[in-house]
Amino acid sequence: MIVVPGSSNGPLAYRVARATGSRVAKVEYRRFPDGEKYVRLLDDVKGEDVVFLQSAVFSPDEYLVETLLAVDSMKEDARSVTVVLSYFPYARQDERFKPGEAVSLVTVSKLIRSVGTDHLVTVDVHRHRVLDMRSLVGIPYVDASAMPSLARYAVDTGLVDRGNMAVIGPDAEAEQWAALAARELGVDHASLVKNRLGDREVKVKVTRDVDVRGKDVLLVDDIISTGGTIREAAKLLSELGARKIVVGATHALLVENALAKILEDGVEEVFSSDTVPNPTTRVSAAPAIADGLRSLGLIG
Repeated sequence: MIVVPGSSNGPLAYRVARATGSRVAKVEYRRFPDGEKYVRLLDDVKGEDVVFLQSAVFSPDEYLVETLLAVDSMKEDARSVTVVLSYFPYARQDERFKPGEAVSLVTVSKLIRSVGTDHLVTVDVHRHRVLDMRSLVGIPYVDASAMPSLARYAVDTGLVDRGNMAVIGPDAEAEQWAALAARELGVDHASLVKNRLGDREVKVKVTRDVDVRGKDVLLVDDIISTGGTIREAAKLLSELGARKIVVGATHALLVENALAKILEDGVEEVFSSDTVPNPTTRVSAAPAIADGLRSLGLIG
C-alpha cells in the first residue's frame, strides 16, 4: 500500500503510513495563474492499493477539487484508490430545510464516488440526521473514531479521575461520541439537550438526571467551531456541581477566539486530535484510520 498526502495535512498522512507500514508518495501541487489547481503524482502507483489522505477543512472547495483531481488521475494505474477524509467537508447540510437548498452532504458523496473511489474512510464524520452513511456513500465505507484515544488521553495524563468521573455529550447528537468514550473507559455517560437559537447562539439544558456533583467531567464532541455549545454546556455542568471540566474533541476548528473563551468559562483543559492540527492537538487519529483500512481488507 502507498499513502498519497493531500496538501492539507501532510503530517497525518505520514503517521498513517507509519501505522500501516506503507511508503509515502511524492506529489506536486501548485496553482495556475488563474487560480486553478495543478496536481501531479511523482511516484509510480501501478498495481498499488493507494490511500489518498486529505483533511478538507478551512479551504474545503480547494481540497475537495484537489481530491477529485488526484483520485481521477491515480485510477488509471492503481489497483484501488481509497480516500481518507479525516475532516469530511460539507457534512453540516445533510437535509433540505428550505425549498431550493443544496444538500451538500449528498452532493459531495456523489462527487467522491463519481471519480472512481473504491473505498472511503472518514473520522468522526459530522452526522446528525444521517446515521447510515454507508447507504449514502454507496461504496465500502468506514467511519473511524478518535474518541477512544481522546478518552484514554484524559485518563492517562491525569486530567480526570477514572474512579470519579462522568462522560457528557453537550447535546443529543454528541451522545454517540460520549458513548464511545465512556465504553473505552468503562464509565457512565449522558448527554444534555441543545436548543439552537441561531448560527451562533444556543441554549443547553438538562431533561433527565445528570449526576456530575463532585465529579470530574469529560465533555466530548466531534467538532468545536465557535465553541458556543461547549461553553453553554460547561456553564451548566458547573452549576450542577462538577468538580472539574475538561473537553475532548476530534476536530477542533476553534474559530473566533473559541479556545480563549472556553477556558475563560472555567474549562480546565481542551484537547483534540490531529485531524485539524492546532495548539490543542494531543492525540493522533492515525491508529484509528489504520484500523479502518484494516477493516476494509487493505492491510493485514
